[in-house]
Amino acid sequence: MILIGRNLSPFVRRVGASLAVLGIAYEQRHYGTVDQRAEILSLNPLGRVPALVMDDGEVLVDSIAILDAIDDLVGPDRALVPATGAPRRAALRAVALAVGATEKLVACYQETKRRPAELVWADAATKLLDQAAGGFAALDMMATGQEWLCGDRMTQADITVTASLDFADVVMPDFTAGRFPALLALRDRANAIPAIGDTRWKA
Repeated sequence: MILIGRNLSPFVRRVGASLAVLGIAYEQRHYGTVDQRAEILSLNPLGRVPALVMDDGEVLVDSIAILDAIDDLVGPDRALVPATGAPRRAALRAVALAVGATEKLVACYQETKRRPAELVWADAATKLLDQAAGGFAALDMMATGQEWLCGDRMTQADITVTASLDFADVVMPDFTAGRFPALLALRDRANAIPAIGDTRWKA
């Protein structure tokens, strides 16, 4: 398999970390959406990362679809989102909060760091950051008093949160200051697992 994208993107990283956790071998092409736009467009007409080229040449796009396919590939006993029932609903709720908060954090980064200063919409940036903080605060409450977000088993939600908080530390280092203590402790536990920690972005 070939993973397309750089691990600075929390969405690319959550795919790479998930593949590594599940012991699925892959190579990675560290394409950026600016410098390698043509290469990315040849694989994903949206021009976005991640994309995953499967062993048979099929190309999957969007981390949600990619991770669902990976879970299907490894089967329900190893899947990072449980297959059925209350455990699945709990994991999906945590994943939805983690992905939503991550999307808002990325959008705020784009608004405040990637636009020319005179074009930044400050009110929109504040709302985006508040939405991200709300999602992470809810996840922090879920993480309090337990090893992982959904109990004693790591799920996709934990990997996604780890990728997102590490992204925040790179691009918005003040965002987590004095916030989310249980979630940050969870992030540190996850990064202590080599399959996850080894995927951290290195500039």
